[in-house]
Formats: sequence, C-alpha cells, structure tokens
Amino acid sequence: MIGRRLKVARASAGLSLRELAARMDGVVTPQAIGKYERNEDMPGSRALMALASALGVSEGYLLSDEELVLEGVDFRKKTSAKEEATVEALTIQMLERYLAIEDLLQLKSVDWEQPRSAPYPVSDIRDAEDAARSVREEWGLGHDPIPKLAELLEERGIKVLSLDLEDIDGLAARVRRHGRDAARVVVVRRNIWAERKRFTLAHELGHMVMAPAVGVDEEKAAHRFAGAFLMPADVVRAEVGAHRSSISIGELVALKKRFSVSVQAIAFRCKDLGIIDAKAFSDLYREFKRRGWRDPPFEEPAVMQAEEEEPKRFERLCLRALAENVIGEGRAAEMLGISMRDLDARLEQVA
Repeated sequence: MIGRRLKVARASAGLSLRELAARMDGVVTPQAIGKYERNEDMPGSRALMALASALGVSEGYLLSDEELVLEGVDFRKKTSAKEEATVEALTIQMLERYLAIEDLLQLKSVDWEQPRSAPYPVSDIRDAEDAARSVREEWGLGHDPIPKLAELLEERGIKVLSLDLEDIDGLAARVRRHGRDAARVVVVRRNIWAERKRFTLAHELGHMVMAPAVGVDEEKAAHRFAGAFLMPADVVRAEVGAHRSSISIGELVALKKRFSVSVQAIAFRCKDLGIIDAKAFSDLYREFKRRGWRDPPFEEPAVMQAEEEEPKRFERLCLRALAENVIGEGRAAEMLGISMRDLDARLEQVA
C-alpha cells in the first residue's frame, strides 16, 4: 500500500497535507491525500504522477512494498516532533536508495564490523577511554590520526549519511528490513564545519559501541569516547607532555593539523587528560571566545575543507552501477538527488 511511503516522502519534504495539495496545483484535495496516507484510498494515475512530481520521487518509489524501520533512534537534543519526523523520513528515504543500489550490485549490505568486545560497559566516564582504545585495537587502527573518519566507518559496514539538518548534528540508529538483519547507520549534518563533523561521527560511534550503566551521562561518555578515539592519550601526551601550565594558540593550531580536530576539542582533551588544569583551560576558552572561534561560523585557523569528511561510498556505487549498465542515467540522477545536468558534470570530471 502507498500510505506509509507517501507519508515518509511528505515528511522528508517538510510539507503539510495542504502544502502538498497546493504544490500539486489542486489535482487532489488535502483530504484525499490524507486518505491515501491512511490507505483508505489509492490515487489514480494522474494523481500518482502529480504526487511523485511534487515530492521529487518516482512513482515506483511510492508504489514499492519495501519497508524500512529505524530502531534505537534517540534525539538527544530537544527537538520538535515535526523535526524528528522530518529527520527520520529523510534518513529512511536516503537509506532506501543506498540499500537498493547495494542490492542491484549484489553487494552484502547489512553486516557491520562490530568490535568483538562491544558493547563496552561504562560505569564511569573514564571507561570511555578504554572503549575507544579497544575499538582502535580491534579494528587494527594503531595510534595514528584517522585521516577520513566517514570513509573508515563505511569501510566497516556502517552506512554514513550526510543530510541537510537544522538543529541536529548527528544520530545513530539500526535499520531493519522485513526478513533481514538490521543495518547500522550514522547520520551527520551536512552543513557543519568538517572538524565538528569528524567529532560528531566519533561521538555517534561511541553511542553504538558503549553500554553506559544507569546514572552515567551518555552524552558525556560519548564525548569522552570521541576525544579518545580521535586523539589517543599516549599520542597526545607524547606531543604535548604530561603536565603543562599553559599551551599557546600556535601549538594548538599545529596539533589541529596533526589530529584534524578543532582547537577547542584539543584544549578539552588536554583538560580531560589532566595535562592542563581548570584555570589554564578557562583561559584558553576565553581567548577562543575573544577570537570568535566559539560562535558560527567557527572560523578557526587551518580550517579543514568540508569535502574531507563527506561520505562518498553511495555516490561511488551509483556511478559504478551506471557504468556497468545496471541503472540508467535517469535512475542514477534520481538516486543521487541531482539533475541530469549535474550528473553529466560529475561524469565528465577529470582527476
């Protein structure tokens, strides 16, 4: 039945019933659309074409019987019910395309390389350090900085989606399809600075692999995990020292280039590890505030390019399917959510 998919597509577009009907130039009424969503009626061919066009999806998408369900979604920031519904709908819609292209290419799509000792029990915030160290060990990452975190997570079987969100930086969830095992997904906000995006990805990985005890602040534990995962304690101490009375801005910027995280995250990490005390940390944050680094657009020096942490696997799979004649150009453009002109431009790029 068309109801659930129509409702998901409308929510992802952020449209009310009345707004969708208006976008369809009065082909059907808002009341009729409501009936379609409740599966009390089916649209005729003209209404179906108008619905698909107004929502920017194919008729086949609306008529498909594939059903995805997000499980374990926890909106940890205070958000409206409408925004939560929009984010979930956008995630489901993007995941359907992602999983469909994997099916077309006959790729294994649901297994993720869960660290063998996960989930790690966390009875104290400091246990997040051990969890991060264990993930690095069990994934064979050593102690070196991770150059492209989104790529790493996708290599380990986690679907990473970069979506246009407003007040939510990221979330992690399980995705279940009828009769199949659950896949794992991390959603990250597209229009945030790359350093913040890296930290968000590591933060959401922390939520996936840790099992905090009752009374443990899950957000603080995930923050501690992210800092430890991106900046291993032994490496930071080797670079900075065990104890410092102060750290210069220049030194922090140099460390930023090494770890690919924000200057502020490095300062926080040094405080967590006891390298600097609370006073030195407060002095640094006052200086960050004075320089405007604490407020949008967070213009720290040595800024990373946004493209450095954009997940690319889905796009590569679409272009591969196109090259192997598994899908046509129209289908590839639809899956990527771009125009045919933009698709042609991507195909003509020369490295």
